[in-house]
Amino acid sequence: MLKTTLLVSIVLVNVCSTLGTQRTVYRAGDELVEITRTKVTNPYSPLYSYYAYSSAPQYGNDRSDVVYYTYPNEVTTTQNAVNRRVLSGEPSQAQGCGRNPCGVGAMCQETTGGRPVCSCPAGYSGNPLTHCRRSECLDHTECRGDQACQSGNCVNPCSGVCGVNANCDVRNHVPVCSCPRNMAGDPFVNCRLRDPEEQCRPSPCGSNTKCEVINSVPTCSCLPGYIGSPLSGCRHECESDAECGAQEFCSQFKCTNACSQCGKGATCARVTNHRSVCECPKGYIGSPYTECRAECYGDRDCPAGRPACIYGVCKNPCDGSCGVNADCNLRGLTPVCSCPRDMTGDPFVSCRPFTKEDLCIPNPCGTNAVCTPGYDRTNRERPVCTCPPGYTGNALSNCVRGECQSDSECSDHRACINYQCVDPCRGQCGTGAQCQAKRHLAVCTCPAGTDGDALVSCRATKSYPVARYH
Repeated sequence: MLKTTLLVSIVLVNVCSTLGTQRTVYRAGDELVEITRTKVTNPYSPLYSYYAYSSAPQYGNDRSDVVYYTYPNEVTTTQNAVNRRVLSGEPSQAQGCGRNPCGVGAMCQETTGGRPVCSCPAGYSGNPLTHCRRSECLDHTECRGDQACQSGNCVNPCSGVCGVNANCDVRNHVPVCSCPRNMAGDPFVNCRLRDPEEQCRPSPCGSNTKCEVINSVPTCSCLPGYIGSPLSGCRHECESDAECGAQEFCSQFKCTNACSQCGKGATCARVTNHRSVCECPKGYIGSPYTECRAECYGDRDCPAGRPACIYGVCKNPCDGSCGVNADCNLRGLTPVCSCPRDMTGDPFVSCRPFTKEDLCIPNPCGTNAVCTPGYDRTNRERPVCTCPPGYTGNALSNCVRGECQSDSECSDHRACINYQCVDPCRGQCGTGAQCQAKRHLAVCTCPAGTDGDALVSCRATKSYPVARYH
């Protein structure tokens, strides 16, 4: 802090003709003060001397009667002319402030007991017993905008006001402390580098929330298990089952699917009054509210009556494998289904007693052949196989459709015989007869010179001589 001295310059120093007299003019602000100092040796006591001071008339206060005594030990006291007269043996009745005990520009006030008290007037400073000088300022308005009036001097008000690392700006004579950018803290105590998380301390969020700084912005969110507005406050999702849906229950203040109450491997059959009804799957054993486990994990875990482990359950492979009335026998763990000897049918569907129609089911005959129940030579029931009309072949192996069904399907000179278009003359006429096929029929005639039945035999005609009668 700069200290401004009220007395800014010595204008003139003049030593008078009288030995020991010194006159000095001081500039105090806009005023000039002239002080005359004269050293006087006390004739009554050579052990000390004194100085007589008088002020210039322009100062407005003639104090030529004030003297300052300087003792050999360099201690100076003040007296006035009355005191000098007392020291010189002159009688004086002046007391208190009447003795003018104060310094230049000082004020004197008497206490209740008449004791004088010296003080500098407002706007002045210094030793009131020697000299009061006008201060540099009386209030802030007499200083520049970046200064303040303190103890009569215009000084920088920021000195020692702000904390460590803080900035200080003087605004209208008043120091304003602030932390620099990217720093935080109390500018009157200490500024430190800003911690981004400080934006969440204290948290601007409501109760039961979490504050996070995201992209330099404090962001509020509800804690897990809480719902609501994170700015005003979050609450538990539920306090009782009644606050949850029909298929939910309140678990740890959160609405949870009621079926989650079922144990491992169990199934949730239904939910009643926010509580699940759990069941172990068929073939599983255990508690449906803790754990359901398989009856077996391999065939070795199963008893003899149910030797196969099927999907975690011990079963007899024959159960449900064969049809009604069918027999089931295991070959290893494979079920083999068959109908009893006196029954027939599909052993995987149903077995029933035999009937005559069963002789032809399934059809034992050849392709395209027809099976009809019949009897063998021993009169036992047997299937009889025949080719259907229009078919030819071996009914036990294969029946083939014929070339024709009627003569109309053959040419004019052929006839449909045994479902084949053949020459109708074949084997139709007698011995020696001639055959000509016409309109699918064989026409038999005896050749010329023969006669007889063309369907049986034709023989040469016998001629007998004819008697001529004249």
